[in-house]
Amino acid sequence: MATSDVKLLGAWPSPFALRVHIALNIKSIDYECLEENLLAKSQLLLQSNPVHKKIPVLIHHDKPICESLAIVQYIDEAWSSAPSILPSDPYDRAVARFWAAYIDDKWFPWLNGVANAQGAEAKKAALDQVREGLVVLEEAFGKCSKGKDFFSGDRIGYVDIALGCFLRWVYVAEKRNDVKLLVEDKMPGLAAWANKFCEDGAVKDVMPDKDELLEFANMILEARAKLNASSNN
Repeated sequence: MATSDVKLLGAWPSPFALRVHIALNIKSIDYECLEENLLAKSQLLLQSNPVHKKIPVLIHHDKPICESLAIVQYIDEAWSSAPSILPSDPYDRAVARFWAAYIDDKWFPWLNGVANAQGAEAKKAALDQVREGLVVLEEAFGKCSKGKDFFSGDRIGYVDIALGCFLRWVYVAEKRNDVKLLVEDKMPGLAAWANKFCEDGAVKDVMPDKDELLEFANMILEARAKLNASSNN
């Protein structure tokens, strides 16, 4: 299929937009990235995703596709001759979708909850949930990878993309709270996987810089704290 008419509406800090970058890179698809200002969303974004009005949106031949995992599946199917992202076996495909849903529906809200937790006890509880979820994913990695480097085996696939897009945000949570979440002695498989994922050719050039993302997160959370303080006065 032609790749000259592929656009991605995204924003550099977004882990969900990162999923699409990685999928496009795996398939070696040429595309145009249109960086969105999320404080002043473009008319193209509002027209392309009128329901949620959120990034990412993939526009292919003027047709918009929304929601990151749906976009990744679309890319895999639309460019089917390139390396596969989802497994071909129906059972393995169902397992991959299960773990991707676990990451989005369970684990990511726990990670997001760390930034929103108020008070030391709430913060500790949120961090413990993130660690517990990573322990579950460590076990899943062992079963899915079958001793290889990635959830999908020899190369990055669907679950790798679903989880790997959050690795920089795990780093941000660790730095902001002076803790270690991805603990090597408890999660040796995931720790090794994380290093290989970040160094993969489809990932390393689109992964946000750690320090820039930490600075961005600090700025957003400080602005939120000031807004909350002013509203309570």
